[in-house]
Amino acid sequence: MATLIDWDVASRAARRVSPASPSVSRREADDVVGELYRATAAAADHVAELTHLQEPPVTAVTRVVDRPAWIDANAGGMRAVMTPVVDRLVESNPVGKVAERVGGRLTGVQLGVLLGFLSGKVLGQFEFFDRPGGQLLLVAPNLVAVERQLRVDPSDFRLWVCLHEVTHRVQFTAVPWLRQHMLDEIDALTGTIESDPAELRRRLSGALGELVKVVRGQDDGAGLLAVLASPEQRAVIERVTAFMSLVEGHAEYVMNAVSPGVIPSQELIERRFAVRRRKGGNPLDRLLRRLLGMEAKTRQYVDGSAFVRTVVERVGIDDFNAIWTSAETLPSRAEIADPQRWIARVHA
Repeated sequence: MATLIDWDVASRAARRVSPASPSVSRREADDVVGELYRATAAAADHVAELTHLQEPPVTAVTRVVDRPAWIDANAGGMRAVMTPVVDRLVESNPVGKVAERVGGRLTGVQLGVLLGFLSGKVLGQFEFFDRPGGQLLLVAPNLVAVERQLRVDPSDFRLWVCLHEVTHRVQFTAVPWLRQHMLDEIDALTGTIESDPAELRRRLSGALGELVKVVRGQDDGAGLLAVLASPEQRAVIERVTAFMSLVEGHAEYVMNAVSPGVIPSQELIERRFAVRRRKGGNPLDRLLRRLLGMEAKTRQYVDGSAFVRTVVERVGIDDFNAIWTSAETLPSRAEIADPQRWIARVHA
């Protein structure tokens, strides 16, 4: 059956453009996989101690994967999210079978290039679109590549990353309504997608000037989506940005708050990893990151971590956890920038 997105083409394209994995022997690979599973289990105890969140019996599967497996998992998740959107677009603007087939392959290639690029960047991820119970993915080749690039202790670095990713698992399992909240926000965003081709062309034409700013790095770092967004979509993007700043900042706070003896070389890891973030990659890499809004994601780590740290210092971790009560207690983007506003609103 033809579709507006050929997912098989997307997966094949992603695998073709995904970067080559670092060279390791079979024994080294087995050691990395075993250590990552052990680090995930060890991280859970530290996360529970630092967050005071009660994770139910773990149902999310933990998978140490290579880049092709990460591509498959995320293609499945994107397909689950985007299928309703595609169905709405097809229903409102029927196209011929030939045009649909050709367009589906072209879109599949474009999506595949995106997934292939990201497959070489992601260290770990809690993915909950493809499987309702969620899955914790640790991308072994990327972890090995970065720890070699940074010249840091591999065991320390792997546990450090696992602390971050396990925190995400705890967030979405100890606070079960978060998953549906995220799905609702995605639905709100996709529900405002303009299906009129003329309107889409008009918005694209008007956004060209802003797109130049994105390419030059003179925008706010939100990427191509924000440039093309309508006012309604921008409102949703504001909420999603604040939400992602919270969950990423919370994980960042946890991974950097463990006792010094847990990760002896943590200070060195943090310093070198921060330099790596600031530098980015080669010019093409930096351009793609700007177009995809990944510069904004880097700021989410920084701003969100500062927000969480400030609130915990002022009211304690248990009162901070009021943030997980409902969508109404989540911080706005303005409150992320000014934590005292959130404290005053929620704990007045």
